[in-house]
Order: sequence, then structure tokens, then C-alpha cells
Amino acid sequence: MQVDNRLQIKGMVCTRCISILFDELSLIGLEITSIKLGEVFFKGQLPMHIDSNRIQLAIQKFGFELLTDKKRIFIEQIKSLVISGIDLQRQTKDIIKFSEYLSAELHKDYNYLSTFFSDSEGITLEKYIITQRIHIVKEQLINTEKSLTEISDEFGYSSVSHLSRQLKSYTGYDTYHFKNLRKSTYFFQ
Repeated sequence: MQVDNRLQIKGMVCTRCISILFDELSLIGLEITSIKLGEVFFKGQLPMHIDSNRIQLAIQKFGFELLTDKKRIFIEQIKSLVISGIDLQRQTKDIIKFSEYLSAELHKDYNYLSTFFSDSEGITLEKYIITQRIHIVKEQLINTEKSLTEISDEFGYSSVSHLSRQLKSYTGYDTYHFKNLRKSTYFFQ
């Protein structure tokens, strides 16, 4: 019985990333069994004609990086879980307590995870989570017709004004700025 092996990839943030990596790694001859954010699973051992340098060359043109350092791999696991948690929260509309979610998924105490993340990234884990949410909120405001109320509900914010204040605090811009970007995008299409 052959066991699946795993590559850790930095820079995966969406389903499009999964598709790109599947295509590129298949082209070089890797027999992929599954891909999820931050990880590519393949059958057996790496074929002799495929080494880590060849993999890195195949993926770096798309902004991805093959991770080999255990500390970086762990940080990327945390980041991938944050993105997955945000997506899960948006789909289910259930409030996710990231301290509990990350601890359960990684089998580590949240205080340890938070300290490890802060020491490695120079930003608190809480601020990273908020930054990722705000990034998706900006995309929603620019690329959809959703109101801030709808987006606030989707992300489980306690109020629209809380999201509005957070958006302004983290970006320097208010909701209208991002909606105007959408209008200017339509104008040029």
C-alpha cells in the first residue's frame, strides 16, 4: 500500500490557487491525490526527475513558495486555517471562536499559537484574523452588489457600525470608497 506524501505551499488563499497548483504540478509529472489550502498531497515518493527545485520553479511564477522550514510550515498552517475558518463562518453564518477553532484543529493551546504567531510574523494572531476578514470584506464591496449589512451578517459582526469602524480603521477608507471602486471598474469594462 502506497502512502500519500505532502508538500507544504505558501501563498494559497483560494480555490483558484488549488486549480493552478493542480495544473502546474501535474504538468511536471506529480501524481496528485488531493489539494487543500497550504497542502498538496501526492502518491508515493517524489519521482526521481522531480526535485524540490523543479517544484519551486513550477510554482513560483504564480506567487507560491515551497516550504521546507518547520516553523514556516506551522505558520502557514495557522494562516490557512484562519482563511478556512473565515470561509466556514461565511458559509454557515455561525460565529467561530478562532481561539477554540485553531486550538482544536492544531491540538495546541491558543496562547501558545498566538505567541508563536506574533513572534514569527510581527503581528498578533487576532490582528491577522481581522486583516483577512477586512480583505474579503473589501473584495465583497468592490466585486458584488452586497450591502454592508449583508456582509456584516455573513461575517458574524455584532453590528454594521462595528464592521464599518473596523474597515475604516484597517484601510483608512470607508464603505463608499470601495463601492465607488466598483462603479469605476464597471465604467472601464
